[in-house]
Amino acid sequence: MAIAQRVAPAVGGSARRGERAVDLANANVERYAPRATVRIAYLTNLYPAISHSFIRTEIEALERAGCEVSRFSVRRSTSLSDDSDHAEAARTDILLDIPKLVSVLIRQIIAHPVRTTTTFRAAIRQTCRSGFSRANLLRAGGYLAEAVTLADAMRRAGLRHVHAHFGTNSASVTRLAARLSGVSYSFTVHGPDEFDAPSDLDLGGKIADAAFTVAVSSFGRSQLMRWSDPAHWNRIAVVPCSVAPRFLAAEPRAADTRRLVCVARLSAQKGLPLLIEAVGKLHDLPPFRIEIIGDGDQRPAIEARIADLGIGDRVRLLGWCSPERVLEEVATACAFVLPSFAEGLPVGIMEALALGRPVIATAIAGIPELVDAQTGWLIPAGCVNALSDAIRAALDAPLEVLASMGAVGQIRVRDRHDPDASAAILADLFARHA
Repeated sequence: MAIAQRVAPAVGGSARRGERAVDLANANVERYAPRATVRIAYLTNLYPAISHSFIRTEIEALERAGCEVSRFSVRRSTSLSDDSDHAEAARTDILLDIPKLVSVLIRQIIAHPVRTTTTFRAAIRQTCRSGFSRANLLRAGGYLAEAVTLADAMRRAGLRHVHAHFGTNSASVTRLAARLSGVSYSFTVHGPDEFDAPSDLDLGGKIADAAFTVAVSSFGRSQLMRWSDPAHWNRIAVVPCSVAPRFLAAEPRAADTRRLVCVARLSAQKGLPLLIEAVGKLHDLPPFRIEIIGDGDQRPAIEARIADLGIGDRVRLLGWCSPERVLEEVATACAFVLPSFAEGLPVGIMEALALGRPVIATAIAGIPELVDAQTGWLIPAGCVNALSDAIRAALDAPLEVLASMGAVGQIRVRDRHDPDASAAILADLFARHA
């Protein structure tokens, strides 16, 4: 079976709607394993991080596929949840180490003054697209220093390709590192941040210079096509994010029919204030509870609104939880809810469906490629009445209806978001450039 045939449903209900990688993934299953060991660098702004667990899932799957992955992070992570996170952090090189960064930058300037100067000019053009300012110039200098450090580490390790997650600052640094050292680079765009400021981020320029670019949904690929030259469209692949194997292998749990769960950053993109307003409209229902796992800058405002509406008995903010706690909370809820205003394709939704739990989500970005009436409730974004009606429907639904939705969701996620299948496609792409 060809890769394109096997993975086509990953982003839609049919092979045509689920086309994943255009010309890039038209290879046979036999090519899943690279002929020789592929050695690559991975760069993320913050790694490991609780909110970016899907990157770790991807790296581990790549290593099972025979790749050697050197981890790099711009900043040092402080959100480590368990011993395995600490072990992963110990394997990760940090770019923003000031003494090392300054030392490497000085050596680079002395050894290659012209190349460093031209790369700094490129960094300025990249960061000052919205206008020159002291902050943008400082950012350009920071990106240059980080790129020099990354290029030096890759040279010493003999690495020829670097892959970045997110099309924001990590992709900017990899682009500069490639210019400095002649390595190739690629990057995964998740959204919505990249789609909010494509011109300022020079998204089209990054796509043009990259060996290839990865989108996590067909919607995401369409946005990359929107902001890039059609000549580069055949180098934009769709490779869905995946769920960690523990979610795919989890034993069934009994569902609490009076409890829903949400896992999300408490940020404007996720629409959590709308969820609070929706709960406030359901005062006529028998007791129920919504538990929100996550944290962020909107927490004080959300707490205040919960108090104003007097629904503290119905909404609990749990903060960030360990992966094991997240799995347990989602697996024992009757449904998962995520009222996002802007998205890519949330891994939290994949995890909930993998655990056999139906989903309430908004019809935006890549979400409709995974969620429909068979697996939950797809509602208009920003509509508090539709959200409260969907919560009511989930709480009123018979167990057999919830179980049926969950069973369809499990099959769909296992078919479309298997980490080893996605890693195999990435490994094949990396093998062409590393």
